[in-house]
Amino acid sequence: MRCFADRPPNLNAMFADTVARHRDREALVDGAQRLDYARLDRIADRLAGHFHRLGLARGDRIALYLGNEREFVHALLATLRLGAIAVPVNVREQRPELTFILNQCGAKAIAFDAALADRLPAPADVPALSVRLSVGGAAPGAIAFEELLETRSPDAPPADPAEEEPAVILYTSGTTGRPKGAVLAHLNVIHSVLHYRFCMRLTSADRSVLAVPASHVTGLVAITLAMLAVGGCVIMLREFKARAFLELAARERMTHTLVVPAIYNLCLREPDFGRFALSAWRVGGFGGASMPEGTIRTLAERLPGLTLMNAYGATETTSPTTIMPMGRQAANLDSVGVVVPCGDVRVMDDSGRAVAAGNPGEFWIAGPMVVPGYWENPEATAREFAGGYWKSGDIGSIDAGGLVRVFDRKKDMINRGGYKVYSAEVESVLSLHPLVVESALVAVPDPVLGEKAHAHVVTRDPACGADLLRAHCAQHLADYKVPDFITLRTEPLPRNANGKLLKRALRDVRSG
Repeated sequence: MRCFADRPPNLNAMFADTVARHRDREALVDGAQRLDYARLDRIADRLAGHFHRLGLARGDRIALYLGNEREFVHALLATLRLGAIAVPVNVREQRPELTFILNQCGAKAIAFDAALADRLPAPADVPALSVRLSVGGAAPGAIAFEELLETRSPDAPPADPAEEEPAVILYTSGTTGRPKGAVLAHLNVIHSVLHYRFCMRLTSADRSVLAVPASHVTGLVAITLAMLAVGGCVIMLREFKARAFLELAARERMTHTLVVPAIYNLCLREPDFGRFALSAWRVGGFGGASMPEGTIRTLAERLPGLTLMNAYGATETTSPTTIMPMGRQAANLDSVGVVVPCGDVRVMDDSGRAVAAGNPGEFWIAGPMVVPGYWENPEATAREFAGGYWKSGDIGSIDAGGLVRVFDRKKDMINRGGYKVYSAEVESVLSLHPLVVESALVAVPDPVLGEKAHAHVVTRDPACGADLLRAHCAQHLADYKVPDFITLRTEPLPRNANGKLLKRALRDVRSG
């Protein structure tokens, strides 16, 4: 396995090195609260001591049911310092999902936002959970997190975990059923952080706005831990609103972030976008969906100093598998970049054989950033991992020059009478229409062709008709790729707690 030779042995050593080099630099901004690295280090020490006093130990799972707030970072660092395993949970999860996650990983403690206390399961429903810590207020049966920060604590035993030991468990979004807990080892996280540092040229001068959930692999790794690794600054945005993001980015001189393309579109729609002082913004990462060509062109005009960089990855790859090299995005709009330095991606057919360069197949991904498997789920691990590779379920290609293109999820590819229709391609064409906000293409059964294509389209104008959109598609696509059915919507498409599109909720909608 190709690895970075010069790497810290674990995340605790990584952060200790940052503190030693950048004690007085600003590490975290959360509203009016500003913390330098020395202060953040002391907080992590104190909390780790209290966690130890409360009976938490190395290897225990500690759930973080917190939003984008400084306490998330405090609890994360304290958990790692103890040698325990952090289990971030999206605050949009409701009681049934939270109960499942807490029981599946056997969480012994949870730090939670007091405003979400009514979602926590009863003690009888989570027998392993012995410690509850409420942030931002009192909650029944919970210790106030703020009290721990204000009182002295005993020293926690030093933890120096091996790099193969688990650091974090992140639950996949569950678009196909119950979520699975991907086990992110210290080795995985460190390599992803090093990939971001190398490919995006991150330094201690960078300041990144956390506009995606801290509990998601992008927010956790690409922004929070990447900044803490290089001595940069994490700027918390508690709730995304386009204007609030722009105001914060301008005020804090943001240099970097990584968000979904929709956030760029929403920002550009602000009528006074040009008044925000964004000249410091040098790297604009994006992923999770294709960026409309019009958005890329507009950003180039409005923010000439901004370098856009597509990044493709997953929870199982600890964020990036590919990153677009700097300066090459505009010339390769249909690509997600090249494989990260220590990554290995093979394009395989249904029989598990590698296909020729440029031909489509399923991505099998290996490397030190790929997780070893799922927490206490040997069936899913055996099904999705083979020979050191994670079988991603994504269909795409790698050309002779190394550029990677993602066409579709394997299960979302439509087989229309033997012709393969990739939903991402059709959705990208639909996004070019000025009246289209977003779209999703799904398969519907057909007795003759096997499957037909059904597009669900959110429009800006009720006057936008299905025939108009079909004609638009016909100008850009082969005839068999033009949607057979189009359903126009005014409400947003269904998404899960991490913002991922739920196509399964669309497949049962009657076509017409």
